[in-house]
Amino acid sequence: MTQTGLRFRPPWWGMLLAAAGCAAGIALGDWQLRRAEEKRATAGVPSLVLRGEFLPKYTVFLDNKLRRGRPGYEVVQPFRIAGDGTVLVNRGWIAAGPSRAQLPQIRTPAGEVRLEGVRRDHFARAYEPSGAQPEGAVWLNVTPERFSAVAGVGVEAWVFEQHSNLDDGLARDWPSVEPGAEKNEAYAFQWYSLAALSLVLLIVLGFKRDKNPS
Repeated sequence: MTQTGLRFRPPWWGMLLAAAGCAAGIALGDWQLRRAEEKRATAGVPSLVLRGEFLPKYTVFLDNKLRRGRPGYEVVQPFRIAGDGTVLVNRGWIAAGPSRAQLPQIRTPAGEVRLEGVRRDHFARAYEPSGAQPEGAVWLNVTPERFSAVAGVGVEAWVFEQHSNLDDGLARDWPSVEPGAEKNEAYAFQWYSLAALSLVLLIVLGFKRDKNPS
């Protein structure tokens, strides 16, 4: 006579896949929720005028920015406000060249300029693997804190999105940030569901039936 029972004995590769699926689902779900919050938080922000000069020595190229299907960069430079500190400015988008080894040339006006644009709490964030670090002038994300630490230049805690035209060849057809928050929340739910499904599959497939003689 035999007795049968269930024992939880998942294979090592199953546990590894479940952990990876769960971690990826949670990370991407959190990122989609942050994007939804950004879209709601930046709706209806009034325009602002700044006077000062750019500091092109500290230019940052935000990577993986697409415009009409073309790869490129968004150009961020510190801007020394006349008599009132320094702020990071997203100047606009420029197409990538044929080789990533050579960054595009940016035309930066010298001397004092007048900027029109929008004050933001932060720039839009792209998904960035944990522990990723900037590579030279090419970054995935830039925050005032990270910029100050890397460049050694103190900047304001807020950032600025340039809307005025300086005849610099940069595109500033900024995407609307208000609509689409619900879509990001739906994507977040899908990623969280993937994380939950990874755990469910691990539990269901990890139980094995034993047969013990008695």
